[in-house]
Amino acid sequence: MKVLIQPTEIGGALHAPSSKSAMQRACALALLHEGETIIVNPGNSADDLAALQVIRKLGAKVIVNEVHGEEQSNIMVSSPGLSTVSSFREFTREINCGESGLCVRMFTPIAAILPAEIIINGEGSLLSRPMNLFDQVFPELETGIQSNNGKLPIKIKGPLVAKDITIDGTLSSQFLTGLLMAFAGAARQKVTINVMGLKSKPYIDLTLEMMRHFGYQIANENYERFHIIPKTGNGDLNPVITYTVEGDWSSAAFLLTAGAIAGGIKLKGLNLFSVQADKAILQVLRDAEADLEINSNEIVVRLKKLKPFRFNATDCPDLFPPLVSLAAYCEGTSVIEGVHRLIFKESNRAYTLIEEFKKMGIKVELMDDRLVIEGGKIKGANVHSHHDHRIAMACAVAALRAEGETLIEEAGAVNKSYPDFYKHLKMLGANVSLLSK
Repeated sequence: MKVLIQPTEIGGALHAPSSKSAMQRACALALLHEGETIIVNPGNSADDLAALQVIRKLGAKVIVNEVHGEEQSNIMVSSPGLSTVSSFREFTREINCGESGLCVRMFTPIAAILPAEIIINGEGSLLSRPMNLFDQVFPELETGIQSNNGKLPIKIKGPLVAKDITIDGTLSSQFLTGLLMAFAGAARQKVTINVMGLKSKPYIDLTLEMMRHFGYQIANENYERFHIIPKTGNGDLNPVITYTVEGDWSSAAFLLTAGAIAGGIKLKGLNLFSVQADKAILQVLRDAEADLEINSNEIVVRLKKLKPFRFNATDCPDLFPPLVSLAAYCEGTSVIEGVHRLIFKESNRAYTLIEEFKKMGIKVELMDDRLVIEGGKIKGANVHSHHDHRIAMACAVAALRAEGETLIEEAGAVNKSYPDFYKHLKMLGANVSLLSK
């Protein structure tokens, strides 16, 4: 799909889409929970749908309840759990995680709880992303593993035995999320995961917060040691757990940036006390001296001349694309640190951002571990998403006040995380045309 964007001033109100980080974790925890889980305000991105498909394959029953009006949709998940596997349990011996890095890194150790041989696969760019940690860790957990030189597809053979281990946390916190959940589901006594050099700590905060909601006890020692304490019976063996998925700060970052550079918007449905890493967009907007108003039930951001900013995105690498769009409209030089976190994404985002924003007349340079962006006049251009959802959205936001029209190739990449993105831009008054190939 191609999308054509004509420069337009935008305005209006929107409700933030559901967090796919929270939605996918909720699916995993619902699978582990022996009983019923109600997931309120579920997401509908490709990554969310992949997570739902995985838990179906691993034996959970999923009923989607669509509602209209003021009520929120919900999903009912009924699972036999994974801690005990009965003879009547039905599950599929191959699961596909689509293009979701979180999905594969979270569900692989969870699936390893089962005493069975299971193939873990994926699609697109996920096939080239590193999964080496499983090759290193699974033998320590008495779990068989056969990978494709550290990449998908992976063949595993459980059951996983939870025991004290040490892992490298420098590549991605997603591996730790999967191990924490798998250990919580498999442990029969207290076990400890030691972590060296953990990155993206806010994402682990989200994991721990959600695990506590589902009744698990995890003690966190300065993000270096995580002690998993097995559940104990409390007389209510199969409680119904209700979890409401909060708004997504990662997607909201693009909308808030759009408001700061192209008009004024009101955004509802975001938790100001969220532990999501990308809530840091608010701090960057403040640093850029955007016209920002934060209320208990909505965030308002309006068009204003912007100052350059400096920000370290090591713990929130998904902010790089919207921040480059923001920096393009700042009067001066902005610096974003933490580029090393961009290598193993849907594209190598550092080079992709440099390439696509150059087409739009913006100079973006890579200097050591930093992107340096010279704000200036943005011109419309033919750009390409590189099949990366966040690159497509960054180009679309930058195009809103460009000089001339912008054509985005492979614009449908947004379906991975925010399928309603272009629809929402149009609701804000943007001149967006969806074209066939």
